[in-house]
Amino acid sequence: MANRARDWMSQAVRDLEQAQDSRHAWRHEWACFAAQQAAEKAVKALHLHLGQEAWGHVVARLLAELPSTVALPKGLIDKGRVLDTFYIPPRYPNSHPEGAPFEHYGPLQSDEAISYAGESVEFSRSQMA
Repeated sequence: MANRARDWMSQAVRDLEQAQDSRHAWRHEWACFAAQQAAEKAVKALHLHLGQEAWGHVVARLLAELPSTVALPKGLIDKGRVLDTFYIPPRYPNSHPEGAPFEHYGPLQSDEAISYAGESVEFSRSQMA
């Protein structure tokens, strides 16, 4: 079976671009979700590149499950934890006590999400080079 790591990385980069586009369109909830997706797919690409399968949507866990031979940048798992909070709540109204998801996200959240996702994408890409 072909190694699909490059396909996953290509989609991660595109998801990060979508996050940036959503941020510029003031769709911060979608920017946050797309950023989480970018990081998740980038780390899954790295797992595949290393000959491992990776399942689930928890960025922090996906990072922690990389082989011990992969030196993670300080704080990247914690940044993954932040991104993990953007997996469900930006999409579903019942994830918040009241209000639609878009009412709970703004530039502060989307800028942070895009920055952290960018770090995960660049880290994973550098390990695959």
